[in-house]
Amino acid sequence: MYDQNNVFAKILRKEIPSKIIYEDKLLLFIYDAYPRSKIHILGLPKLEVLDFGDFILKADKEFVNHFFSKTYEVIESMGINKTGFKIIMNSGKDGGQEVPHFHIHILSGENLRIKKI
Repeated sequence: MYDQNNVFAKILRKEIPSKIIYEDKLLLFIYDAYPRSKIHILGLPKLEVLDFGDFILKADKEFVNHFFSKTYEVIESMGINKTGFKIIMNSGKDGGQEVPHFHIHILSGENLRIKKI
Protein backbone atom coordinates (compact mmCIF):
# COMPACT_ATOMS: atom_id res chain seq x y z
CA MET A 1 0.00 0.00 0.00
CA TYR A 2 1.32 3.42 -0.96
CA ASP A 3 2.39 5.68 1.95
CA GLN A 4 1.27 9.23 1.15
CA ASN A 5 3.60 10.53 3.85
CA ASN A 6 6.83 9.24 2.29
CA VAL A 7 9.45 11.91 1.64
CA PHE A 8 8.96 11.92 -2.15
CA ALA A 9 5.19 12.30 -1.83
CA LYS A 10 5.85 15.32 0.41
CA ILE A 11 8.33 16.74 -2.13
CA LEU A 12 5.79 16.27 -4.93
CA ARG A 13 3.19 18.14 -2.85
CA LYS A 14 5.78 20.91 -2.20
CA GLU A 15 5.68 20.26 1.55
CA ILE A 16 9.45 19.75 1.46
CA PRO A 17 11.48 22.15 -0.68
CA SER A 18 13.69 20.82 -3.44
CA LYS A 19 15.95 22.21 -6.14
CA ILE A 20 13.96 21.57 -9.31
CA ILE A 21 15.64 20.78 -12.62
CA TYR A 22 12.49 19.98 -14.60
CA GLU A 23 8.81 19.66 -13.79
CA ASP A 24 5.60 19.10 -15.70
CA LYS A 25 2.17 17.75 -14.76
CA LEU A 26 3.47 14.15 -14.72
CA LEU A 27 7.10 14.31 -13.59
CA LEU A 28 9.62 16.00 -11.33
CA PHE A 29 13.41 15.96 -11.64
CA ILE A 30 15.36 17.39 -8.71
CA TYR A 31 18.87 17.47 -7.31
CA ASP A 32 19.33 14.82 -4.62
CA ALA A 33 19.69 16.41 -1.17
CA TYR A 34 22.31 13.79 -0.26
CA PRO A 35 24.33 13.32 -3.46
CA ARG A 36 26.41 10.20 -4.05
CA SER A 37 28.32 11.77 -6.96
CA LYS A 38 29.16 15.25 -8.24
CA ILE A 39 25.89 15.25 -10.18
CA HIS A 40 23.02 13.33 -8.59
CA ILE A 41 19.52 13.84 -9.95
CA LEU A 42 16.30 12.13 -8.88
CA GLY A 43 13.49 11.48 -11.36
CA LEU A 44 10.03 11.08 -9.81
CA PRO A 45 6.74 10.30 -11.51
CA LYS A 46 3.73 12.12 -10.05
CA LEU A 47 1.92 8.84 -9.61
CA GLU A 48 1.37 6.81 -6.45
CA VAL A 49 3.66 3.92 -7.32
CA LEU A 50 5.80 1.95 -4.89
CA ASP A 51 8.54 0.56 -7.10
CA PHE A 52 9.51 -0.20 -10.70
CA GLY A 53 7.01 -3.05 -11.06
CA ASP A 54 4.19 -0.91 -9.68
CA PHE A 55 5.14 1.89 -12.10
CA ILE A 56 5.11 -0.43 -15.12
CA LEU A 57 1.77 -1.96 -14.08
CA LYS A 58 -0.02 1.33 -13.29
CA ALA A 59 1.42 3.75 -15.85
CA ASP A 60 0.25 3.54 -19.44
CA LYS A 61 2.75 3.26 -22.31
CA GLU A 62 2.57 6.99 -23.02
CA PHE A 63 3.44 7.83 -19.40
CA VAL A 64 6.36 5.39 -19.33
CA ASN A 65 7.63 6.76 -22.65
CA HIS A 66 7.25 10.33 -21.40
CA PHE A 67 9.15 9.52 -18.20
CA PHE A 68 12.14 8.02 -19.98
CA SER A 69 12.12 10.57 -22.84
CA LYS A 70 12.21 13.41 -20.31
CA THR A 71 14.94 11.55 -18.42
CA TYR A 72 17.12 11.78 -21.51
CA GLU A 73 16.17 15.42 -22.09
CA VAL A 74 17.33 16.22 -18.54
CA ILE A 75 20.56 14.31 -19.20
CA GLU A 76 21.11 16.34 -22.38
CA SER A 77 20.28 19.64 -20.66
CA MET A 78 22.96 18.90 -18.06
CA GLY A 79 25.47 18.06 -20.81
CA ILE A 80 26.24 14.70 -19.23
CA ASN A 81 25.20 12.79 -22.34
CA LYS A 82 28.65 13.77 -23.66
CA THR A 83 30.69 12.70 -20.63
CA GLY A 84 28.70 9.72 -19.39
CA PHE A 85 26.15 8.91 -16.72
CA LYS A 86 24.62 6.09 -14.76
CA ILE A 87 20.90 5.50 -14.19
CA ILE A 88 19.99 3.49 -11.11
CA MET A 89 16.58 2.11 -10.17
CA ASN A 90 16.44 0.40 -6.80
CA SER A 91 13.33 -1.73 -6.40
CA GLY A 92 12.20 -3.26 -3.12
CA LYS A 93 14.02 -3.87 0.13
CA ASP A 94 16.54 -6.34 -1.27
CA GLY A 95 17.15 -3.99 -4.20
CA GLY A 96 18.21 -1.23 -1.83
CA GLN A 97 15.13 0.98 -2.24
CA GLU A 98 14.92 3.34 0.73
CA VAL A 99 11.84 5.41 -0.16
CA PRO A 100 8.65 3.56 -1.17
CA HIS A 101 7.96 5.70 -4.24
CA PHE A 102 9.36 4.67 -7.62
CA HIS A 103 12.23 6.92 -8.66
CA ILE A 104 15.45 6.87 -10.61
CA HIS A 105 18.89 8.20 -9.78
CA ILE A 106 20.97 9.84 -12.51
CA LEU A 107 24.63 9.99 -11.47
CA SER A 108 27.46 11.73 -13.29
CA GLY A 109 30.22 14.32 -13.04
CA GLU A 110 33.00 11.87 -12.23
CA ASN A 111 34.18 8.37 -13.09
CA LEU A 112 31.52 6.00 -11.74
CA ARG A 113 33.15 2.76 -12.73
CA ILE A 114 32.60 0.00 -10.20
CA LYS A 115 35.92 -0.87 -8.66
CA LYS A 116 37.03 -4.49 -8.85
CA ILE A 117 37.33 -6.32 -5.57
